[in-house]
Amino acid sequence: MGLTGSNSIEGMTHTIRTTDTEDARTAQAPSAPRGRRVHRAWWVAAVAAPAVMGAGAFATMPGLLVEPLHRDPGWSRGSIGLALWVNMAASGLVAPFATALMGRFGLRRVAAAALAAVAAGALLTTVMTQPWQLALCWGLLVGLGCGSVAMGFAAVVVERWFTARRGLVTGLLTAASVFGQFVFMPLLSWSIERYQWRPTTVTVALVALALVPLAGLLLRDHPADLGMRPYGAREYVPRPRPTPGAARHALRVLRSAARTRPFWLLAGTFAICGASTNGIMWSGFVPAAHDHGMPPTVAASLLALIGVFNVAGTVVSGWLTDRHDPRLLLALYYGMRGVSLLLLPYLLGPEAHWPLIVFVVFFGLLDVATVPPTIALTAVREIYGEGGGAIVFGWTLAFHQLGAGVMAFAGGALRDALGSYDAAWIVSGALCAVAAVLAPAIGKPGRAPRPVRRAGPRP
Repeated sequence: MGLTGSNSIEGMTHTIRTTDTEDARTAQAPSAPRGRRVHRAWWVAAVAAPAVMGAGAFATMPGLLVEPLHRDPGWSRGSIGLALWVNMAASGLVAPFATALMGRFGLRRVAAAALAAVAAGALLTTVMTQPWQLALCWGLLVGLGCGSVAMGFAAVVVERWFTARRGLVTGLLTAASVFGQFVFMPLLSWSIERYQWRPTTVTVALVALALVPLAGLLLRDHPADLGMRPYGAREYVPRPRPTPGAARHALRVLRSAARTRPFWLLAGTFAICGASTNGIMWSGFVPAAHDHGMPPTVAASLLALIGVFNVAGTVVSGWLTDRHDPRLLLALYYGMRGVSLLLLPYLLGPEAHWPLIVFVVFFGLLDVATVPPTIALTAVREIYGEGGGAIVFGWTLAFHQLGAGVMAFAGGALRDALGSYDAAWIVSGALCAVAAVLAPAIGKPGRAPRPVRRAGPRP
C-alpha cells in the first residue's frame, strides 16, 4: 500500500511475520478438505450478504423521506439534511470500532446487535414530532446499525475467510449492498406514496428484525472455529486472540495508519466518493427530479436501475482489482464519474428520456466500483497485523460517510437557498476530478507505506 517503509515499520513487519510463522508452526494444521465440496468460506459470504444487503437498503431510504417530511410536518430541507448528515456520519464513524468489536466478540454478535439497533431506530421514527428526533432515531440509531454491517463488516468477512479471490468476493458483497438498494427502493417509494411514510418505516423495522436470527445463528466467526483454512490459504491460520479494549485497538490502528501518506490519500478520495454518491445521488436525486416534474416513483425506479448496474460494476471492478493496479482503476472511475455528474443537470426532466437512461447505466457501473480497489489498498496485513486491514478500511469508510453527510446537508441547504440542486451536482463533479488526480499517488498494496514527514529534528 505504499513505497519504502521506515525502520520502525520494517521492524514491526518483521515481528508480525515472525509471530505468524511461529503460530503456524505450533498450530496443528488440519488436513485439506477432500472432494469438490464448496468451501465453507463461500457459505459464510452467502450468509453475510443478506445483512449487507439490508444495510444498503436501509441506508438509502432517507432520500425518499425528504419530500414527505418537507410536505407533511413542514420541516425545511436543511433540517432534514442535517439528520441525513448525522445518519451518514454515524454509520461511517462506527465502522472502525465495529470491526474492532468483531475481533473481540465475533461477527455474529456484532451483526445481530446492529440489525436490532436498525429495527429500534425505525420503530422510534414513527412517533417523532420534531426534526431533532429524526436526527436521533434515524440519524443516530439506524446510522450506527447500518454502519456496523456495511462494507467494514464485509471487509472482515473477506479478510478472515479468504486468501484468494478477495477482490471478487469484495465485489460480490458490495453488489449485495446495492442489490438491496435496487430491490427495496421502488417498493419503499411505492409504499410511501400508497400508505405514507410511517407504515413504511415499520416494514423496514420488521425486515431488520427478521435478519437478526439469520446473522446470529448462521454466521461463523473464523475458519479456525471449524478446523479449516481460509479459502486459498496454504497453511492453517489460527484464530487470533480476542482483542481487549476494542475502542483502544481501533484508535491504535488509526494512529499507525495516520503516520502514512497513503492513508490520507485514501481517506480523502473516499470522502469524495461518499460525497458524490450517497451524499448527493442517494439523498438528492429523487427531490431534484421532482423539482423538474418527474414523479417520485419514476425517480426511485431510476435509482433502482442504477443499483442494477452497480451489481455488474462492482463484480467487474473486483475482477479487475485482482489483475490491475487499483490506483489507476480509482483514477479512471473518479474521472468518468465526475464527467457524468457535471452533465446531469442538463439531463433531468419530467420524463426518463434516453440520455438520462444512458446516464443511469453509466453512473451505475461506476457508483460503488471504487470499493474493491480501495479495500485492496488497505489490505496491508504485514504492517497492521491480523484484522488491521479491515480496521484501516473502516476508518477510510468513516471519511466516506463524513463526506457523504456533508454533501447531503450542503445539497439540502443549497436547494433552500438557490431553489435548485444544480450547484450541488457541479460541486460533486469537480470534487471527483480532484480525486482522479490524487488516486495515482496512493501507495501500492502489499508494501510498507511511506510515513508522513514531520517537521522538527529527528529523535
